[in-house]
Amino acid sequence: MPPTRPRVLFVTDLAYEARGRRYCDEDIALSSHLREDFDIALCHPLDAQSLMDAYDAVLIRNSGPVLSYRSAFDAFRAQALESGTRVYNQLTGRADMTGKQYLLDLTAAGLPVIPTVDSAKDLDALPRTDTYVTKPKLGADSIGLEFLTREELPSRTDTEGTALIQPRIDFTYEVSFYFIDDTFQYALYAPHPDRRWVLEPYSPTPADLSFAQRFIYWNTIDHGIQRVDACRTPEGTLLLVELEDLNPYLSLDLVPQEHRDAFITNLKASLRGLLAG
Repeated sequence: MPPTRPRVLFVTDLAYEARGRRYCDEDIALSSHLREDFDIALCHPLDAQSLMDAYDAVLIRNSGPVLSYRSAFDAFRAQALESGTRVYNQLTGRADMTGKQYLLDLTAAGLPVIPTVDSAKDLDALPRTDTYVTKPKLGADSIGLEFLTREELPSRTDTEGTALIQPRIDFTYEVSFYFIDDTFQYALYAPHPDRRWVLEPYSPTPADLSFAQRFIYWNTIDHGIQRVDACRTPEGTLLLVELEDLNPYLSLDLVPQEHRDAFITNLKASLRGLLAG
């Protein structure tokens, strides 16, 4: 008999509609490539907890904002950690996987991140600006994002610290760096600030990669895909916007074919590394 191939539960929400992106197309294509090396079954995130015990690993891909199924995800996470289920990305991440508290922590640590507080009482710790951005700590995909004046903030934000407050940053473009484990794969950028998901290939400088790698090393994921999103200020510096370490959209259709092939090869190797651990 031929050797048994590893069974991977591929978690995706094929019906989720994201602005400017086609989650379903990416996951259909990616799962077809993974099927060359693994036995793959696709499931909705609400079904992951009940199905995961039948598989060797669970791969979380474009499963949509956790905010829409928070209790189900928390139950899945708790069961996976208790049973030792191999989950990809590994559930040890400290960034978007657990909410956006990390932006406060990175601000306090003095790392190059958009300055962030969670109370209007702390506005003096931020650069003064005409407009501020607020978003839920447990939000994603711009859900709940608002632009407010300094005068509006006290009445429009709660006192429990459930929302982040940041100065609205002028930037020349946004850029994303994609990693498998701790190895850089490719970068894409949005040259037009008003069109976030109109992306083009980007050739990072050594300084750019050093910036992105710093956050990858800060996080605690040995096996997984991570996306470092940053903005370039008019002064030329990069500031972290977010570190997506649960289910980052990959924009693989915009990546040159040779980089896409290399990414898929490296993803397969990373999954095998997780399964061997």
